Amino acid sequence: MVAQHDLGPVIDDHPFFRGIDGKLRALLVGCAANERFDAGAFLTREGEPANKFYLIRAGQVAVEIDAPGRRPIIIETLGEGDVTGWSWIVEPYRSTFDVRATSLVRVISFDGKCLRGKMDTDPALGYEVMQRFVRMMAHRLAGARLQLLDLYGPHPGAGRREREA
Repeated sequence: MVAQHDLGPVIDDHPFFRGIDGKLRALLVGCAANERFDAGAFLTREGEPANKFYLIRAGQVAVEIDAPGRRPIIIETLGEGDVTGWSWIVEPYRSTFDVRATSLVRVISFDGKCLRGKMDTDPALGYEVMQRFVRMMAHRLAGARLQLLDLYGPHPGAGRREREA
């Protein structure tokens, strides 16, 4: 297990925070912890308080939607180098998906309340973190859009170009 004071280099090596200013990284370390989850354990549950986000160091997680009467629908599978959990940054701070470990997972977790306080106090940190999360969220939305297109369309004769011709 990596002690909290040794998390700086681990944070530096993770793609999500790679290149962050050393002063800002030092603020992040104060909100970080090293955690592990066994296969089958949930990092987050839909509707529960979203108090953390996670930098995945090893293993894989499934981002899922609970489907009553069916198996959970896997929206995305994430692994080493990915980040999960953005609900900590958006009120009402409730998880929007289940995130379940599909193997042994090692993460650096960040306390959302701690980090929101530091972001409010240090606008440079707030801007840096928000910029990185917005990029990640835009990437995830683009991926969701592609999944929806794959599931629901386009159907022959229903494309915009075909309708406008």
